[in-house]
Amino acid sequence: MSTDVTRLIEFYRSRLGHVARRLVRAEVRRLMGDVKGRRVAGLGFATPYLRTTLGVAERVISFMPGRQGASSWPREGPSTTVMCDPLELPLTDASVDVVVAIHAFEHIADAEELMRELWRVCAPNADLVLVVPRRRGLWSTRDNTPWGTGNPYSRSQIEKLLRDHSFKVEEVRDALFLPPSDSRFVLKWSKLIERSCRLLGPTLAGVICVRARKQLIPAVTRRKRAERYVRVPHLAPQTAMDLPRRS
Repeated sequence: MSTDVTRLIEFYRSRLGHVARRLVRAEVRRLMGDVKGRRVAGLGFATPYLRTTLGVAERVISFMPGRQGASSWPREGPSTTVMCDPLELPLTDASVDVVVAIHAFEHIADAEELMRELWRVCAPNADLVLVVPRRRGLWSTRDNTPWGTGNPYSRSQIEKLLRDHSFKVEEVRDALFLPPSDSRFVLKWSKLIERSCRLLGPTLAGVICVRARKQLIPAVTRRKRAERYVRVPHLAPQTAMDLPRRS
């Protein structure tokens, strides 16, 4: 089940959304590293985390799934968002240096096919940054956040998915240790709660942030899709029916 783009926008405009964006964006920026002169692509709803790349990267494009819907971004200047099928990205092979996927993998029915598509569009040694809801985290069990819908992942599941499709996991970070609550106390002391709960280990983490690098060997080929044949009923021309006239 995909989250509607209007709900995503409303969440990030809320007080809880502002706090969550600040905490997750710190981890995403650390995992992306220096993007100067690189080609950056966002997937899902990654625009709240890509603003720092504007004017630094060579180009920034955000791809939003058609089932989710798209919104114009950035607010200033021409829009760089594209609404498309995430399994058929309108990009040539090896054309992107950094991919940031947020609110994407948990809503994809075929994650393996998405990995094949990302491997195709990523340039050699490209970085793939993922943010997925943690399976046993509080954020994946609450409906008041976008991470409460879709399919959450454990750390071993997301690492295996990347390894099976020729991506080497280089760093894994946990984020969103504070509870997904609109309480004023939680929001006011969010930084302190985040730092304190981090000391207890990844048990209380809400999302998993991963940086992986594309490997060329073994090469990942696209799955061959079977052609679909639509059976049309056989219609033979018939003469007009001669109905008896009414007396």
